[in-house]
Amino acid sequence: MIDKTALSGVIEITPRRFSDSRGHFSETYNADTFAKQGITTHFVQDNQSYSRDIGTVRGLHFQAPPNAQAKLVRVLQGVIWDVAVDIRQGSPTYGHWVGVELSDAKGNQVFIPEGFLHGFVTRTADCMVAYKCSATYAPDSEGAIRFDDPDLAIDWGIAPQDAVLSDKDAAAPRFADFASPFMTGPQS
Repeated sequence: MIDKTALSGVIEITPRRFSDSRGHFSETYNADTFAKQGITTHFVQDNQSYSRDIGTVRGLHFQAPPNAQAKLVRVLQGVIWDVAVDIRQGSPTYGHWVGVELSDAKGNQVFIPEGFLHGFVTRTADCMVAYKCSATYAPDSEGAIRFDDPDLAIDWGIAPQDAVLSDKDAAAPRFADFASPFMTGPQS
């Protein structure tokens, strides 16, 4: 099942599950099936994170061109609130965000194209998240924006002071001080 979100290009995907007495099986990625839905992204790296505590926030992150990343995110264990923020200059939804609850029970995933900040907060303990990326990690291209930025006003479902953050995420700059490297439309 494919569900478009309020942000163009950000798509929730719920693969079909085949269940029997042993459990269930899902095909979580198939290039041909995705292409029929207009997702032709070539993925080159798979990542997995484990978060021990409820309220762990990872993000908001991006990689700038030429190392920009599209992501396909899913939860292997637990529940997260996954957030994408449009940072494509010239986009009618620049600075807008959308959130999708992802869980192992539902088996849903979210596709986030290049040009978006990405982050999530854990809603259960012991969360495992897996995501495919369209570019390999490039430290010189990485960037972040504060998860609790007042201009973005993202509803994370937790009080900002209760967030479990990395030092890097705690020191991330504000959105107002950000010059996005992403543009919409033809580039000159």
